[in-house]
Amino acid sequence: MKTAKHIADRIRLMISTKQFQVGETLPSTRELGKQLNSSFHTVRKAYQMLVEEGLLRSERGSGYVVHRQSTLLDKSARLEMGAEKLRSVLEELVGYGLDEDEVETLFEEQLMFMEWPDRLNTSATVGATREIGDMISRAIRDQVGVKSKIITIMDYEKAVNYDALFVPLQYVRQFKGESDSGLVLPVVYSLDAAMLIAITDRAAVNNIALVAREQGSLTVLSNELKNALQFPGSIVAGVTDGRFLPPFVKEADLVLYTPDCASLVERALPERKRLLLAYQISGNTSEIIRSELWDN
Repeated sequence: MKTAKHIADRIRLMISTKQFQVGETLPSTRELGKQLNSSFHTVRKAYQMLVEEGLLRSERGSGYVVHRQSTLLDKSARLEMGAEKLRSVLEELVGYGLDEDEVETLFEEQLMFMEWPDRLNTSATVGATREIGDMISRAIRDQVGVKSKIITIMDYEKAVNYDALFVPLQYVRQFKGESDSGLVLPVVYSLDAAMLIAITDRAAVNNIALVAREQGSLTVLSNELKNALQFPGSIVAGVTDGRFLPPFVKEADLVLYTPDCASLVERALPERKRLLLAYQISGNTSEIIRSELWDN
């Protein structure tokens, strides 16, 4: 289980490298505790440590919000704290038998290797379409607390621009060759279980309408829904340009839609007739991403 100090250190780093922006609300203590397998009390303590440093502020009804990108510590205080931490590490290294030259070599190598702003600011999720990639990215953000940009399986040349790629398992091989210098983290995902249960719980649903922004997304989602639901009725699918819904939507018992279509669908249809599509990532995927971006 992670300590409050460990969590505070990671969040401080993510704030300073703009993974979390000023004005952004952090995950709730319960949500982040669940993501990190820690108690909400531990997360609250970590957040409070960052409040005392001036990085966060607590807002009633909203939670903890990023207040500034760097701590209020002045240069002398930063140097004093850094010296204390470095002294502790040096004592440990000397205890392992490293001499002065070996320590200096290691230090120089790590300074060159660990370009934290680039490492944490350049992660991307790969999807069959941008819309599918966005849905996978949302699942990663919600379950692990890591945000990422979106690229498609056709964007091979863009892979080199990112230090970490979250890649669906079926595409890992083709992207490993395109991102030699970065992390390629395999992602196993599926349609969200709670969402699927909500579909089956809807009474008198004989026909379903599926709405997306990209034609390629319809093919992927239609197949996933059919396999997951074994739905005996009909599933009619169509795209929207963001202004009008397909005409068949009016006749459907239930409309399933992607986040890209949310504003249009939710303005046009009552809640009882619609359901937002979502993915979930596997527990192993969560652990892999968490170990790379939270634990290191």
